[in-house]
Amino acid sequence: MIAVTGATGTVGGLVARLLADDGPVRLLARDPARAAELGIPGEAVAADFDDPASLVAALAGAHALFVVTANPLRPEHDPNLLTAARESGVRHVVKLSALAVADERADDLITRWQRRNEDLVRACGLPWTILRPRSFMSNSLAWASSIRTRGVVQAADGTSRNACVAPEDIAAVAALALTGGAGEGMTYPLTGPEALSAAEQTAVLAEVLGRPVRFVGTTPEQAYEAWSRRYPEPVAQALLHSARRQRDGAKELVDPTVEKLLGRPALTYRDWAHQHRHDFL
Repeated sequence: MIAVTGATGTVGGLVARLLADDGPVRLLARDPARAAELGIPGEAVAADFDDPASLVAALAGAHALFVVTANPLRPEHDPNLLTAARESGVRHVVKLSALAVADERADDLITRWQRRNEDLVRACGLPWTILRPRSFMSNSLAWASSIRTRGVVQAADGTSRNACVAPEDIAAVAALALTGGAGEGMTYPLTGPEALSAAEQTAVLAEVLGRPVRFVGTTPEQAYEAWSRRYPEPVAQALLHSARRQRDGAKELVDPTVEKLLGRPALTYRDWAHQHRHDFL
């Protein structure tokens, strides 16, 4: 039995679908009905990161666990989950982290939280694998509404590049690790095969969609104003710090790990855009 957290999210749901043919999958969710509504394969069980007892019960009988946590303002979630994994007899933990952890210049709230989570995984007493993806290509879906209604992409800094990675590739590596096909005690950087700017992504989307799409750049500071309306102040500040690092070239490096592990080229942004063309129309 493989247990998957974050199954109603982007990567977790993909991981569950990839594992469905390899054996039983258990989906840990605060709202199990949501997993069923999304058609995610597996046994959905109630589990709350704030309730350790629910985690122990949900992990009973699982031999591997995919760990996805999402709230840097709740640092207790990862230790609660790892403690429950030990108590339940889990034998391998695969943790979704972030590539910013490897950058000494990254000292924002979110990166510090991920660094601490990685330290917890390494010290938990269980075999582990850590995945460090660059930004998800699916972040572009935030532009879908403005593309549909106005033919516009509005984003911070259209010139700085990011070697973003397809969630499908992250999920494929995670599934490989969870089924024993990737080494324990390993930390894997995961990027796409090229670094693109938001303006270059916009041009790809225009070509794939067969319609004009115009890029409108904003400064990181203008983006921060929007983030501060959506997120708590510490998170908005972390996103601003991340945007400034990208502007300084911190996210351009392309790593070959995805291709080495999967035995095929990593998906390009164009590949991903073709697969998700319907989401923008």
